[in-house]
Amino acid sequence: MSEDKEQQLPENSIEENTAIESAKNTVEETVNTTEESTELPTEPSTDTKEALEETDVMNEIDDSNAEDAEDTDTVKRHEIPMPDYHEMSMENLVGELQRLVKNEKVQAIRKHVDTIKDEFNQKFDEFLEEKKEEFIANGGNEIDFRYNSVDKQQFNEVYSEYRDKRNQHYKSLEKSHKENLAYRLDLIEQLKALVNVEEDINTTYNNFKDIQAKWRHAGAIPRADYNNVWKTYHHHIEIFYDFLNINRDLRDLDFKHNLEEKGKIVARAEELSKEPDLNRAFRELQVLHKIWKEDLGPVGKDHREEIWDRFSAATKIIHERRQDYFKNLDKIKEENLERKHAIIAEINTLSENVSSNHGTLQQQIKKLEELREAFFKAGQVPQKVNSKTWNSFKGAVRVFNQNKNAFYKNLKKDQQENLDKKRALLEIAVSIKDSDDFDATTAEMKRIQGQWKKIGHVPRKYSDKLWKEFKTACNHYFDRLNALKNDAFKEEEANFKLKDEFLDRLKAFELSGDKAKDLEEIEKFSEEWKTYGRVPFKKKNINQKFDKIIDALYEKCGVSKQESELLKYGNKIQQLSNNDNQERAIQNERAFIRKKIDESKDEIRQLENNLQFFSNASETNPLVQDVIKRVNQHKESLGAWKAKLKKLNILKNTLLKEDEEVEETDEPTTEE
Repeated sequence: MSEDKEQQLPENSIEENTAIESAKNTVEETVNTTEESTELPTEPSTDTKEALEETDVMNEIDDSNAEDAEDTDTVKRHEIPMPDYHEMSMENLVGELQRLVKNEKVQAIRKHVDTIKDEFNQKFDEFLEEKKEEFIANGGNEIDFRYNSVDKQQFNEVYSEYRDKRNQHYKSLEKSHKENLAYRLDLIEQLKALVNVEEDINTTYNNFKDIQAKWRHAGAIPRADYNNVWKTYHHHIEIFYDFLNINRDLRDLDFKHNLEEKGKIVARAEELSKEPDLNRAFRELQVLHKIWKEDLGPVGKDHREEIWDRFSAATKIIHERRQDYFKNLDKIKEENLERKHAIIAEINTLSENVSSNHGTLQQQIKKLEELREAFFKAGQVPQKVNSKTWNSFKGAVRVFNQNKNAFYKNLKKDQQENLDKKRALLEIAVSIKDSDDFDATTAEMKRIQGQWKKIGHVPRKYSDKLWKEFKTACNHYFDRLNALKNDAFKEEEANFKLKDEFLDRLKAFELSGDKAKDLEEIEKFSEEWKTYGRVPFKKKNINQKFDKIIDALYEKCGVSKQESELLKYGNKIQQLSNNDNQERAIQNERAFIRKKIDESKDEIRQLENNLQFFSNASETNPLVQDVIKRVNQHKESLGAWKAKLKKLNILKNTLLKEDEEVEETDEPTTEE
């Protein structure tokens, strides 16, 4: 019986016994070796070295499977791509973290989240240092520095959500693992009991296969118990096969099936030895080993050594390729370190020679940005010098920013003068952008554009907005000029045709007598009119025709002229709020209305003075009646203009409140 038992021991016992002997001499069990190779303590003989190397390979597979046993979605987890987070901005890192936490399983993204966290903290520290230097350069005290970052706040919120999900997952996992462990131990007890049951051998064999099926679907158990439980289970599998020796037909049938399945596994492992993606190959190899150990039993003695040697050889090839990869990775990190040292040295040189010329300094700022990008793209460095390298980089950048800020602190007076000059040019551009004297205006536009380029920089908080307004005014004029040259009036002619047809429909419109309904219809006409766009300049009087018809309709509805003016002015307010150059448009409209108010007051004052000359005349005097009528008309007009000014002030205050909420900084920037 002992001889038969020895013949029936499955080939797994070879690797198992080797692993056990190795474990006895190992003080600390390697749990996670998916990314680091096992180093031998001494240089053994060739035969011993090969045996130990093979043991290391199998131990690495076993330990990795023990770790992955806690997660039934291991394969899916490893398929999540790992982008180059070095190149991402803080905003993009937050977005990537949100995407992972929302769409992926929490147990599958640990490495991604840890990497994102490290990259975000590094970039945020650098960003905070820059803001701090700006604060100090502008006269602030270091102890008073505070900065609230939206990106940092969002990152903390998403990371907190990730931690909550992770903690909940592991809490649930722990409970599930304990239940699965108890279930597997019970299956082992059932397996042990099979050799002592007096029943038909076929029934016993079917019960054995049923236990095997339950074992395969029993679920994950705690990592610390994984290998011991599996070895105990496998030990009793071997005992059962010894017991089954009395029925060689069943045993040989099982051996044949196991040999066929293990042959498929070996063939796949040999294919994986040529797989370019080493991480993918190693992950699939882990799965193959797990199937080999847990799902399949032994094979016949004649094939046992051959099939195992093939599987072991393919495994060793993949392992050696991974070892070479990690050795090469260390070399790559050392090369990255050299590149980063060279970049830091170049930044230090730049910091020591900060230019006192604005144009040259702008080139240096651009060069610094290029060096910063190169630093982030240089790749990872050895972990032991990572913090030191990062601090050296931050220090070099900080010195440059200090010298740069000291220079610009002395330029505020010049920048204010530049601001005044550019505002003057902007006023000219706005005032002539609608001119029809294209010859003279074109020359003037080119002149002020040339002057703009020569003036230099202004404070950052004004720069972008001022340039946008100036560019908008220039583009507006040249768009009109190009429209003339390129026969772009075709669209305006089409608009004119649509408006002309629209007027015919408007003239045919008849009031229903329901004031509210009629006013609503008139408003619809006004809204539709605005959708037709501009008409040729020489045909703009069609807009006046439209206004006259609308005024007549309002009058028929019993709406006073002042009320109708305010109703129509609501459309004007809407146009101003949508204007690209809101501030300038509102300012011009405000000046126009004040001028009209002053004119109305002057007319009223003059007419009332004229009435004094008719102090003895009767009120029925036609001249007196005419003057009184004109006074009332101007008073009505004055009331309308004041009402319009009130609406305009409301719009201005609303926009001003919105502008105050926009954060502004003083550091200059490149404009054009």
